[in-house]
Amino acid sequence: MPGTFSLTPGAVLRAVGFLLLGVLVGAVGTVMHRSVRPWGVVVCLLLVLAAAVTARAAAGWVASVALLVGLFASVQVLSGAGPGGDVLLPAADGTVGWVWAIGAMAVALAVAVAPRAWFAEVPLRRRAPVVVPGPTP
Repeated sequence: MPGTFSLTPGAVLRAVGFLLLGVLVGAVGTVMHRSVRPWGVVVCLLLVLAAAVTARAAAGWVASVALLVGLFASVQVLSGAGPGGDVLLPAADGTVGWVWAIGAMAVALAVAVAPRAWFAEVPLRRRAPVVVPGPTP
């Protein structure tokens, strides 16, 4: 049945791989989203979109959810204060940090719940040309 998930070693390995990719994307995005305003956050959100579409197209919704979990965990851990008091997502900074924290989750979640047909590998059906009967010259 299409859309079902079978718990095979390969599927588990793919899910763990995409979980780690989510952690990596979250870490890179959290560090780099403030680099060049506003383009840093735009590029980081595009990175999340690329990783989420790759996970969904390559391994299905389970890998997409694994990527989302890794991304969420990474952003949440790195948004706290560090041992020296440094903060990568300062609340006083305002909009850019919130756009990154919420936007990254929204982008990954939107890809995870997108219709399966968007990621299907089926060729497009070409319709035959329509011939309209009419007067012949």
